[in-house]
Amino acid sequence: MNITFIDAGVLVTAARGVGDISEKALEILADSERDFASSVFIKLEVLPKAIYNRQTEEADFYATFFSAVTYWARDLEKIIQDAHNIGCQYGLAAMDALHVAAALSVGAGELVTTEKPTKPMFRVTGIQVISIFD
Repeated sequence: MNITFIDAGVLVTAARGVGDISEKALEILADSERDFASSVFIKLEVLPKAIYNRQTEEADFYATFFSAVTYWARDLEKIIQDAHNIGCQYGLAAMDALHVAAALSVGAGELVTTEKPTKPMFRVTGIQVISIFD
């Protein structure tokens, strides 16, 4: 099984269901050959806004995904330290660095994102970064 860390943008794209890119996101989330990994950082990015705006179906979609997550990034102190180092080394923004560090902390082999392949996240070594825009 592949351990796959799903970026917040992929969840939002899948939940909102608009166009071909949404189909690609849903296809990845439906792939039975993947075990999914996540973190509280992803939850913080997607759930509060959906709940606040009373987007019940969207919030339910996220909750369903999170209930299917097999690997949770839990050592937050280490993840934050690693994110700082990753951000400095590769020029990543804070949330991207946290997501990469969280993915690496659970041994994910890939991180699926909506970032374009020209973004700093794709400089990171040690994990395969995959854009659904490829």
